[in-house]
Amino acid sequence: MNDEMAQAVQQAHADIRDVRSRLQRLDDNSLDLIIRNARSHNGWQDRPVSDAQLQELFDLVQFAPTANNGQPARIVFVRSAEAKARLAPAMAPGNVPKIEAAPVTAIIGFDTAFFENLDRTFPHKPEFKGKFAADPEKSAEAAFRNSSIQGAFFIVAARALGLDTGPMSGFNNAKVDEEFFAGTTIRSNFLCSIGYGDETALFQRLPRLPFDEICEIL
Repeated sequence: MNDEMAQAVQQAHADIRDVRSRLQRLDDNSLDLIIRNARSHNGWQDRPVSDAQLQELFDLVQFAPTANNGQPARIVFVRSAEAKARLAPAMAPGNVPKIEAAPVTAIIGFDTAFFENLDRTFPHKPEFKGKFAADPEKSAEAAFRNSSIQGAFFIVAARALGLDTGPMSGFNNAKVDEEFFAGTTIRSNFLCSIGYGDETALFQRLPRLPFDEICEIL
C-alpha cells in the first residue's frame, strides 16, 4: 500500500469515527419520514422537481453499496412531455396515467458492461475487470443484483430529501430498452416516479408479514 492510499484509508477510518461520535441512530421523526410512514405514491401534486434536486438525489445514491464498487446502475430521468410520450407505449395501461402525472419517472437501469470502469472504481483488484469481461452471464447477474440495491437506495434517498416515490413494474422491459438504451449494454430494471405525492390518492396501508414468518435466527 503506497503512502497516498494509506492516507486515504486512515481518513476513511477517521470519517467513520467522526460520524459515529455525532450520531448514533436516526430519531423517530426521521424513521417515520423515510420508512415507517412513507408510502408508494400513485397520485402526484402539480409541483416540479428541479435539476438541482435530481443532482442532489444522485449525490446520495452514488454512495449505495455495490459488490466490488461496481456501480452498475444507470438512470434516465423522464421529465419532459416528449420523453413521457416515448415511455408511455411500454407501460401497462394502468400505469400510463401515473407517469403522465408524476413530475419525473426514473428508469433505473443497469450496465452489463459495468466492469469497464472497475479499473477506476475498484483499483485494488485489477484482475476483476478481465474476470467479468470473460463471463457475460456472471456480469449480467451482478449488474442486475447490484443495480437493485442502488434502486432501493434511490427510494430511501429520495424520501430523505423530502420527495415521495412510486416504484413500478408493470412495463415492457424490451420496449423500454429499445427506446432508451438501443445500441448500448444497458438494460432496464424498474421504474420509480418521484415528486410530491397526493395523499388523497392513497389506499390504506396493507398488512406486513411479521418477524416470525419472515426471519430465522440461527
